[in-house]
Amino acid sequence: MKVPVAVGITRETLAHGTSLMVVRFTFNKGAAVPPHRHPHEQSSYIVQGSLRYNIEGRELILRAGESCVVPADAEHSAVALEETIDINSFTPLREDYL
Repeated sequence: MKVPVAVGITRETLAHGTSLMVVRFTFNKGAAVPPHRHPHEQSSYIVQGSLRYNIEGRELILRAGESCVVPADAEHSAVALEETIDINSFTPLREDYL
């Protein structure tokens, strides 16, 4: 089930176990995730489009086929540079996404 996250962003939990989950985010061009942090380690893999990440003050642009890891408790944000599909894994799983 697709759930709105913010203006122009939806998420869909694809799979989860007891300590890992996989989530698909869909971004409209220009949609933004404000700076935040959480106790979960997170990976991001861009299926389509591109995102500009800021992770602890370091800017990183990810395009289709590229990925990164956001450490637990690291402040991070993202802006979609175009229509984007982003597959994220979180460990431990995010109870708020179930």
